[in-house]
Amino acid sequence: MLSGTGSDAGPTGADWAAAVDAVRQVPADGRVLLICHVNPDGDALGSMLGFGLGLRRLGVRRLQATFPGPPEVPEPFHGLPGLDLLVPATEAYPDPDLVVCFDAASASRLGDLVDRLDTAGTALVLDHHASNTRFGGIHLVDPAAAATSVVVEGLLDRLGVPLDAGIAECLYVALTTDTGSFRFEATTPAVHEMAARLLATGIRPGDISRRVFDHRPFGAVRLFGEVLGRARLEPPAAGGRGLVWTYATLDDLARHGQRPYVLEALIDSVRCTAEADVSCVVKQVAAEEWAVSLRSKGAVDVSRVAVALGGGGHRFAAGFTGRGTADEVVERIRGQLDDAVIGGGDQQEQRRVSVFPR
Repeated sequence: MLSGTGSDAGPTGADWAAAVDAVRQVPADGRVLLICHVNPDGDALGSMLGFGLGLRRLGVRRLQATFPGPPEVPEPFHGLPGLDLLVPATEAYPDPDLVVCFDAASASRLGDLVDRLDTAGTALVLDHHASNTRFGGIHLVDPAAAATSVVVEGLLDRLGVPLDAGIAECLYVALTTDTGSFRFEATTPAVHEMAARLLATGIRPGDISRRVFDHRPFGAVRLFGEVLGRARLEPPAAGGRGLVWTYATLDDLARHGQRPYVLEALIDSVRCTAEADVSCVVKQVAAEEWAVSLRSKGAVDVSRVAVALGGGGHRFAAGFTGRGTADEVVERIRGQLDDAVIGGGDQQEQRRVSVFPR
């Protein structure tokens, strides 16, 4: 399998065995609660629902999936198999026999559902963030995995659950989301091997990609145009590697009649800026609260920035919650960037950036 082998940082054999035992020891009438992080993305939802469908195949009958906050699934994921497993957080089992957490680097990402870590008989965590705090009881955390779905596939395999089209579609959405449609550095030969196993079940990658990546309301197109129009380029930032950033407010969303989830894809339009290694989108979620997405092309470890500011993530993709004005949040980011430069980055990128004045 892709995870848990050949990496000191990944799950050990004992970790895998403990996770398998935790699932198999759920009583016949036991309750299992699956939780992913607030504002779920494709990896969080796909991993959770794919695992839920796998548990169904094992015969688990009392099974719920949920996430903190409003029970709203982003439109690109409306076609995912297993959505019938979802319940609002307010209706989730208060004291399940087993709780399984997906794609959350820290307990804070579970919001008001964090108490289930204490009330559940057993708490199992599946994740791939290097910044994972090892909350919960049993940990399957593999920083070398391209997505949490990689860890999920590994556990389903060890549980003896074969892939079917429903499970495969969920895990494929998760895998393509966190690899940027197989464009990011985490895309290894093993990732393509996993994709091949998923495609072998008969799922249609073209249909899935159009639904997840190429489906956007016209209002969101106009919103993107407005927000991108205020983007700022700062070539001297990050030790001369460059920073590009923009922000979106609640008023922007209201003016264009859009839901907050549409902004998740905005970072991809910002990160393509040739003159900047680091890209950032600051998205307002309350009066003085912002969800911050950070990306790097390789010269800067943005997870260091995010962790220093209370968040987490990976070297090239991370995030945190900022408070104050958008300018104040970005100023804090600037203050961390120089310390996050890693060995100069890609040489071609350095040559391109170097033509700009420091």
